Amino acid sequence: MSITHRSLSQIRLSMSALSAVLFLSAILVMATNGFNWGLDFTGGIVAEVRLDPSIAAAELKHWLDSTLMQDVHVVSSSEPGRWILRYNQIGGETVALAPMLELISGSVEVLNSSIVGPQVGQDMVEQGSIAILACFALTMLYLSYRFEWRLALGALVALIHDIVIVLGLFSLLQMEFNLTILAAVLAVLGYSLNDSIIIADRARELFRAKPNESADTLINDSVRATFSRTIVTSGTTLVTVSSLWILGGAALEGFAIALCVGIACGTWSSISVGVTLPQLIGVDPKHYVAKSATLGDEMP
Repeated sequence: MSITHRSLSQIRLSMSALSAVLFLSAILVMATNGFNWGLDFTGGIVAEVRLDPSIAAAELKHWLDSTLMQDVHVVSSSEPGRWILRYNQIGGETVALAPMLELISGSVEVLNSSIVGPQVGQDMVEQGSIAILACFALTMLYLSYRFEWRLALGALVALIHDIVIVLGLFSLLQMEFNLTILAAVLAVLGYSLNDSIIIADRARELFRAKPNESADTLINDSVRATFSRTIVTSGTTLVTVSSLWILGGAALEGFAIALCVGIACGTWSSISVGVTLPQLIGVDPKHYVAKSATLGDEMP
């Protein structure tokens, strides 16, 4: 049994109210908790070592975490027994790595070790912020050209909504925020925009085709027309990203979580914000009626 126009309108308004609550909650969490910045932003030590091939990643990570009393990133390198370790300096001092690793491995060889200073991390924060702001600026230019300002505003607010929700989740769980997560946030920007534009574009077509219909009815029709396509696209993308989450290990866990949440938020917000907000601020099919030329403008 199909959902009536009135029921669908109520569902969209309820979704909008929930989106507003989640958005404000995410901002509050970020203001309260801040972020758990990774070594890419805070600085630290990156070392590449060769140990006994019999040592497993989980064993090495557990031992290093307990010894250094911090979350050490352990990444397998190109050959068995070769590892890349990333950790913070303890008390501002560099830890002697080789003697410490000799307690767990019979053979230890430190291939290289480098210190990432806080200034480099600050540069990365600034560059990452500039990248996000540039994306927003270019998105605003594109939406302003493509749509009437109300639909453009809806797509832009939906975009901001999705990014804030993803960032709020990482702030709440205090998961490490590094360059990989920043890449996932930028990917969410593109995915969310794509979802919002599809529904907004369908709404624009209906506005032009049926200028005498109410905006509420035409927006509901646009949601119905694109819903199956949205679910199929989001579903297949989530399957792929979920595979990364399950099989990618700790190195890709944060990246996959950010994408999963971003894709789900993008699908949700394209309806709850992308087309509902323009309706709330007065979008009307008559805004999309082509203006005919006057007699004075006609060629003789």
